[in-house]
Amino acid sequence: MWRSFAALLLLATPVWAQDENATAYEALRVAGRQLGRDALNHIVTITGVKGNPQPEKWKITFEDPGARGGVREAEIADGRITSEREPGRSVAGSTEGATLDTSRLNLDSSGAYAVASHTAEVSHANFATVDYTLRTDARGEPVWIVTLLNRSSRPVGTIHIGATRGTVKRTEGMFAGATMEDVENDYDREDEGGIIGSVKSRISHAFHRTQEEARGMFERVKRSFSDFINRE
Repeated sequence: MWRSFAALLLLATPVWAQDENATAYEALRVAGRQLGRDALNHIVTITGVKGNPQPEKWKITFEDPGARGGVREAEIADGRITSEREPGRSVAGSTEGATLDTSRLNLDSSGAYAVASHTAEVSHANFATVDYTLRTDARGEPVWIVTLLNRSSRPVGTIHIGATRGTVKRTEGMFAGATMEDVENDYDREDEGGIIGSVKSRISHAFHRTQEEARGMFERVKRSFSDFINRE
């Protein structure tokens, strides 16, 4: 009986270890507590690497006009800020308009993982860990960029997921890099004949089907950051 219990404990240990790693929302809550809630209005990016499924630490980049390069970085792990610094080199471009509107966040990193994992399964992309980046896109919309890595830490695909509605906006390394624009223009391709036209159509339809399934997944995992942060 003891051997059975010990074996069960060994199997359960990795799961408990994974659950101990904070999600992006939880890291932001730590930042809000230690740096002040106003700091959450100046977030440029949130990144985490080698998540399994969540990373051991998160790096949050804040807009800070008084800092070198106009930004400041804080690393969060184990429920606290473990380091805070100004980047050694200036950040290219301006952070104006690039700050995240946290009131529009409806997808935590755990939800982004669920959507990305399902998308990877549909496209038959095997992965071991994930890298996360949350930032704004060209339209100022918050977007999760989830990069899937194999056991050799080489990327096997990247998925761009809208953090407001959970839409899979584009992929890299899967579905031949299909985007929402490809799906919207799918009917314009009906006149493309032969093998090339057929392949493009199948890829576009597969991406469209994945988008529909991702919306269903989003409904199950969506989580308002405003509700989350105001519950503390």
